[in-house]
Amino acid sequence: MSQILIIDDDPGLLSVCRVGLEALGHQLRTAETGNEGLSEAAIRPPDVIVLDLGLPDLDGLVICERVRTWSQVPIIVLSADGSEDRKVEALEKGADDYMTKPFGMRELNARITVALRHRPADDERATEIVVGPLQLDLVHHEARLDGQPLDLTPKEFEFIAYLAHHVGKVCTRRMILENVWGPHYSTEMQYLKVYAYRLRRKLHDEKGRLLQSDPSVGYRLAVPGE
Repeated sequence: MSQILIIDDDPGLLSVCRVGLEALGHQLRTAETGNEGLSEAAIRPPDVIVLDLGLPDLDGLVICERVRTWSQVPIIVLSADGSEDRKVEALEKGADDYMTKPFGMRELNARITVALRHRPADDERATEIVVGPLQLDLVHHEARLDGQPLDLTPKEFEFIAYLAHHVGKVCTRRMILENVWGPHYSTEMQYLKVYAYRLRRKLHDEKGRLLQSDPSVGYRLAVPGE
């Protein structure tokens, strides 16, 4: 029996989906806010996420991005906005499919079936990364240094998290720019200098022992003790 997580703030829609999808053989879990949905997806990973973009606390696109930092679970977006730009943006942020409201239960079930067919066989990326004194909670976008909270901007967090995913390896400037800022920023090298400077100050790493740089290539998050 497949585990489906629906993140939507419409109780009526959740009720209809529960009846319809459970009758079709799925097991349904629901969340009415983005933060609740992120926690649910991390604690009990579903087989498919059905995600509304218009949530009360977080934009659905932010949820797509955050889930993609630790999981490749299929994400089917629901939205009342059927514009091409919105669809493209959702797909670029990590969604696998896009449905416009209102929709039929048979269509939703068909799309879930396709998503299940193509879901990754092994999806075990960590939801938390620890590199020496640095702890990163990828679900809630929270960072700690020696157990104390770090006040990082979203892009600062994404920058350090990307390096943490590849800890010990040099990531080229282009790799970082394209994966953190997007493909249209691949030549904005000055961004990295500014953000690396800010991060080192916040990490008390002014000498660059933890966040290391290779001026001709890119940046590396060092393994403590190396």
